[in-house]
Amino acid sequence: MLVLAPVVALLSSGAAFAAEVASADEAHAMFDRAIAALKSDQAAAVKAFNDDKDKQFRDRDLYVFCFTVPDGNFTAYLSPVLLGTDVRELKLPKDPVGQRAYDAVAKAPDGEVVSIDFQFPKPGTRQPVPKQTLEARVGNQACGVSFYK
Repeated sequence: MLVLAPVVALLSSGAAFAAEVASADEAHAMFDRAIAALKSDQAAAVKAFNDDKDKQFRDRDLYVFCFTVPDGNFTAYLSPVLLGTDVRELKLPKDPVGQRAYDAVAKAPDGEVVSIDFQFPKPGTRQPVPKQTLEARVGNQACGVSFYK
């Protein structure tokens, strides 16, 4: 079991992101760009998602994450530490958020947009607040973008 406490500490430190968080509209736009990139060239898209200098897929608190279906291993994530980790192992206190993220997209038809809601601290804070993830699967890559509501 991989508990997100160390990741929460890292991502909530304030050093990881600027204080400003992106809007839901900006998250939707990034998600749309990511899905279009996946449909065009999956390998190039995943490489771009992992490039910390690629501002079209990393902006303030927004970033694209991907995992493969059916194995669940991350292929793209903000922190390279989680690459290769099974998304289903990610848990927040009292919330198997990784399993929920996997189930939502793995059971959906290819290309269908699904979402999950969860609680997570904003950058620089420790108090969890509502957050939503948009996800879709293109082939064996399930990718998403999360944003604060």
